[in-house]
Amino acid sequence: MRLALFDLDNTLLAGDSDHAWGDYLCQRGILDVDAYKARNDEFYQDYLAGTLDVTAYLNFSLEILGRTEMAQLDQWHREFMRDCIEPMILAKGEALLAEHRAAGDRILIITATNRFVTAPIAARLGVETLLATECEMADGRYTGRTTDVACFREGKVTRLNRWLAENDVSLDGACFYSDSLNDLPLLELVAQPCAVDPDPKLRAEAERRGWPVISLR
Repeated sequence: MRLALFDLDNTLLAGDSDHAWGDYLCQRGILDVDAYKARNDEFYQDYLAGTLDVTAYLNFSLEILGRTEMAQLDQWHREFMRDCIEPMILAKGEALLAEHRAAGDRILIITATNRFVTAPIAARLGVETLLATECEMADGRYTGRTTDVACFREGKVTRLNRWLAENDVSLDGACFYSDSLNDLPLLELVAQPCAVDPDPKLRAEAERRGWPVISLR
């Protein structure tokens, strides 16, 4: 069984779920618009530029989870899925997932965005296996801190290699779809890298290396 690996944000989604979650909280008046949105936008620009300090970003973005009851978080996320994520889901992305299912491939979403935000999205897309940045929990609720290796840049390779070993799965013949130069370490690792609506730096890199470039938009 071949592995089909997918990035999530700006690959299977027409937008960034992590950034959208922050915007949603601001729009609802849950977070201070001026202070949070400005910092969130700064981090997102760092991400696009390939200069993100992932630890600083996680400490910033997960703080709201640590001070909110689980029932409230679940309610917010249901509304977030309905209002923000559903409009981002790409029909061509769902069709590509269906192609890989029909081919008998094992599908895995691997994303830097945290599991709280992305687990319901992966479920909505019908993907059972998700590797994401992990949110620490204690006594049945979030602490507001991250745990484990962040699933970002080289961390994606670390987390994937561990998963492969734990599940006795081979990377032979695997493909990986991503939009971001941040995913270059994993794109270099697989047999079939594919740039999806790539950022300018990844587009240039893909063209230089002769990798396929596709659009799901």
